[in-house]
Amino acid sequence: MTSFEPKYPRRRLQVCQNLKTDRLTLRRPVADDWPAFHDFMMSDRSTAFGGHKDLGKAWRSFASELGHWDIFGYGMWAVTRAEDDTALGLVGPWTPPDWPETEIGWMILSDAAEGTGIASEAARAAIAHAYDSLGWDSAVSYIAPDNTRSIRLAEKLGAAHDAKALGPKPDTLVYRHPNPKGQAHV
Repeated sequence: MTSFEPKYPRRRLQVCQNLKTDRLTLRRPVADDWPAFHDFMMSDRSTAFGGHKDLGKAWRSFASELGHWDIFGYGMWAVTRAEDDTALGLVGPWTPPDWPETEIGWMILSDAAEGTGIASEAARAAIAHAYDSLGWDSAVSYIAPDNTRSIRLAEKLGAAHDAKALGPKPDTLVYRHPNPKGQAHV
């Protein structure tokens, strides 16, 4: 049996399960979020995320969202409006063992929520949490080259394209997020 030592250690943390912003609640995803995730992954809107259109792959992707929390103690949050518990998106830390770096990921599940600013509001909270509570010294977002909306969001968040960084796939763009406290990446 071989031991597994990830490039970026991911110790099991007990961190907050929820974050709140002015308009949003970011909460740990639950099984009841499956229909929203399913509908997104079966739609043409999911092509930048591998657009499964395959029930089994979509289900395994959702299960990995739930499992990430169980394994690491943190993960992408289900984003909801403060007054409604319906999952509109998933945003937050994402660190599978085969990822080159610690990522802040996002996907807006609800087409009605696109363009409303919830992705940027949730991502800002997630980035601050990753640096402050998780103790990250760097955060990136991996983006498909044709996903112009995500590229614009990364730039709006202050991230810069890092052409030298490796992504999980050869054609993936890597956008590096600045530390919200102004500390340089080491």
